[in-house]
Amino acid sequence: MRHVLIVVWMLLCAMASANAQVSVGLGIALPGVSIGIHLPAYPQLVRVPGYPVYYAPQVDSNYFFYDGLYWVYEDDSWYSSSWYDGPWGLVDPQAVPLFVLRIPVRYYRAPPPYFRPWRADAPPRWGEHWGGDWERNRNGWDRWNRRTAPAPAPLPAYQRRYTQDRYPKQPEQQQIHGQNYRYQPRDPAVRQQQHRPEPRPEQQRQPQPERQQNDRGQGQGAGQDHGKGKD
Repeated sequence: MRHVLIVVWMLLCAMASANAQVSVGLGIALPGVSIGIHLPAYPQLVRVPGYPVYYAPQVDSNYFFYDGLYWVYEDDSWYSSSWYDGPWGLVDPQAVPLFVLRIPVRYYRAPPPYFRPWRADAPPRWGEHWGGDWERNRNGWDRWNRRTAPAPAPLPAYQRRYTQDRYPKQPEQQQIHGQNYRYQPRDPAVRQQQHRPEPRPEQQRQPQPERQQNDRGQGQGAGQDHGKGKD
């Protein structure tokens, strides 16, 4: 009997170890990762003055919209998605669009601690943070003629209809988006993100701890300064 119990115990340990390995593997799957953000409804989006970018003032995250995609800066990484609550794809620092990099510090609603010494009316010091190689490859990223800034992309307002109880999954998201949002990105960096491989279903909405957003403006629409998408 004692030998039987030992064998059963060893089998249970082996199963637990295998499950742990599967969990870790799923938790780091890319693209389509969970980044700890959960929006119960479409957030209020307000234009950043002078920039073709929107931010979400009532979302406790660094949450933006630019050129047809949503952008989030979380845990020192950039992510993008065509839907307001993901799934999110990791964006390489070298591939982040210039106008996303140029967003002033004051519009980051959950800035990391190293932002504190930096000017609120200037963009984060990405070269200081990401190092010399990044700075050399993105030389001049913070110099631009503000009078030539492009107009902002129209907001995908049709997504207001999809609260969490109706939030679609892939490939339904792609189909709905194509039927309701005709805008085509102008920024080459955004087009590159738009054409990345779609996440497999098992890679979406990974079981990581989520931060429930207290967005009092969610579902109320966006700021007054926005284009009109097909709704």
